[in-house]
Amino acid sequence: MAAKPGFAARKAAADILGNVVHKRHAIDAELDLQSGHSGFRSLPNNDRGLVRAIVGASLRHRGEINEILARLLDRKIPEKTGRVVDILHIAIAQMLFLEVPDRAAVDLAVDHAGADRRARPYKGLVNGVLRRLGRERANVTAELDAIRLNTPDWLYESWVESFDAATARAIAEAHQGEAGIDLSFKEWSDENAKTWAEKLGGTIVAGGSIRLNEKSAVDQLEGYSDGIWWVQDAAATLPARLLGDIAGKKVADLCAAPGGKTLQLAAAGANVTAVDISKSRLKRVSENLARLKLQADVVTADLKTWEPTEPFDAILLDAPCSATGTIRRHPDLPWIKQAYDIGKLSEIQSELLERALSWLKPGGTLVYCTCSLQPEEGVAQIDALLKNRQDVEILPVKAEEIGGLDTSITPQGFLRTLPFHPATADGSLIGLDGFFAARLRKF
Repeated sequence: MAAKPGFAARKAAADILGNVVHKRHAIDAELDLQSGHSGFRSLPNNDRGLVRAIVGASLRHRGEINEILARLLDRKIPEKTGRVVDILHIAIAQMLFLEVPDRAAVDLAVDHAGADRRARPYKGLVNGVLRRLGRERANVTAELDAIRLNTPDWLYESWVESFDAATARAIAEAHQGEAGIDLSFKEWSDENAKTWAEKLGGTIVAGGSIRLNEKSAVDQLEGYSDGIWWVQDAAATLPARLLGDIAGKKVADLCAAPGGKTLQLAAAGANVTAVDISKSRLKRVSENLARLKLQADVVTADLKTWEPTEPFDAILLDAPCSATGTIRRHPDLPWIKQAYDIGKLSEIQSELLERALSWLKPGGTLVYCTCSLQPEEGVAQIDALLKNRQDVEILPVKAEEIGGLDTSITPQGFLRTLPFHPATADGSLIGLDGFFAARLRKF
């Protein structure tokens, strides 16, 4: 018997969700059209969009759904029951957070359980739990603290300790919404920005990026094929701006992929060397350079062993990190990262920061940045560095360098954007990726 319409999409969604939360696979890898989940890749475009929406909602509301299931179940579902729990999660995500009729979500979930050899004995449980949710939705979901539930304890508590309780909650609340799409322009001016904002239907945000008012397929938008712009979160553009006037200077972009900062530096007239350990990710950097008709020396290398032939005038080190500042666009991160990952990453960051400084000319500028909210990966790195070295000083960030976003400058002069921070100087638009950046000068 042929599967019902939508069955393949739900099966792919449950498989992908399971791979993310049980095997710690990155969602981007699972959804990659060249190497990702085979069931997802075989779907038509519309169904792929549905899978993305279902998995995204399931991850963004994972803690909430876990609590709802605890209220609906008399006892915990045993292990080795196939995809039962994942099937329930994607069904509940559809029923509560997506515009999918209850009947469709329930029927397809029951069919899925029946088609899974290990889940088949729990087909009746799946049916009963979901139908009860449909009947008792108001009671089952009453008095849920969704904002708190949807952030793992270790992560939420780290933000309370690093910032304060109100800030931690504001961060977690911001993660309940999806990030917008921001565009950076090769040739920027006030007039050009206004023109393209009108053409594309967007708003000018921090530092001159344009945030689209509605999500759409970016490669179909005007200006893409002509190399006018590229996609890059507004906050991600700020660290490169801190290098100042780099026209004609020799500049390194370390840990360069996916390449937005490389494009910024090249567009600003620098002689750029872009280094990253991932050959496949650097391929995308080279493709974007070609599309935008920009030049850079692209190098595949491990920074732990690589050595440049001569020192640089300026260096941008976007160090490997936990990426907890990007949870709005990567809702898998809270569920695939663990507290111990931060310590391992911090050691790598410290090593790379020392090596990068050794490649900088005296009098040169280095910007260290991470898209992390964790202090171990930001301010703690700089504090430790300054204790051990007398030949480095902080060059404080000024509001006019980052589009007037004074709320994103710390008392020490570091850049610190948070997901709920204003994206415009007047506060009319909210939402940025979480970034830390420190600007250093070497004597």
